[in-house]
Amino acid sequence: MLRLGIDLGGSKIEIVALAADGSELLRRRVATPQGDYPATVRAVAALVAAAEEELGQRGTLGIGIPGAQSQLTGRIKNANSTWLIGQPLQHDLAAATGRAVRLANDANCFALSEAEDGAGAGAAVVFGVILGTGVGGGIVVHGRLLAGANAIAGEWGHNRLPGEEASWPPCYCGRRGCVETFLSGPGMQRDHAAVTGTALTATEIAVCAAAGNADCIITLERYEQRLARALAVVINIVDPDVIVLGGGLSNLDRLYANVPRLWGAHIFSDHVATRLLKNRHGDSSGVRGAARLW
Repeated sequence: MLRLGIDLGGSKIEIVALAADGSELLRRRVATPQGDYPATVRAVAALVAAAEEELGQRGTLGIGIPGAQSQLTGRIKNANSTWLIGQPLQHDLAAATGRAVRLANDANCFALSEAEDGAGAGAAVVFGVILGTGVGGGIVVHGRLLAGANAIAGEWGHNRLPGEEASWPPCYCGRRGCVETFLSGPGMQRDHAAVTGTALTATEIAVCAAAGNADCIITLERYEQRLARALAVVINIVDPDVIVLGGGLSNLDRLYANVPRLWGAHIFSDHVATRLLKNRHGDSSGVRGAARLW
């Protein structure tokens, strides 16, 4: 059975086709028509049609989205791609592609992929984390994705960062001090600029820290302390065997040694067995997980 997965991101839309054994048959991507909902639907449908024409067969379709589908209305909520909010995306994509469509949060898709055959393979409980332009999470228990009664399971990025901070930045969700405002790439950039007066991207901060820049090293140390505090809350509630990091900031190799060393002070246990691991499938995890929604 051919399984098609779509990662509907804020800047790009990617499709993957998986064979029955999980091997990858095709991968394509196009730019997202930002701010244009009808064009976004058309772009997804065009990717599906082109993939099926090239492969000569029809497939199931799963789509990872930067938000969630309301259990009440069936419309999209909580999306940082704000032009999707309030739209009947599942209905419109089903009509545009001529088939049933399954939707899931993109972080849930990432978690499902990494739990099935990625860094969390074989673990009973996996918490998948996205640290990128936004911050998200997903929970997989014994191979099953948890969506939750409100379709928000794993949405740790919109809890307030635990602990004391000098300021609590506003978040697009309307609250202040969300984990996302501190631990996303833009959050790190904002924090560094606020403390040093220097505008650097998260990638530039990491490069400068590796070269010995003291200000950048201190910024990363603040980031690690905050990540440890935020993940400690997840461990106290979910108690996962494995936490897998994804997104651009997951490439900071120092996180995997430093954060577990710090989080114990905030965890209600005399010993922490949870492992913090880097993803195995990189940028491919989200789209692979979307295909596995069927």
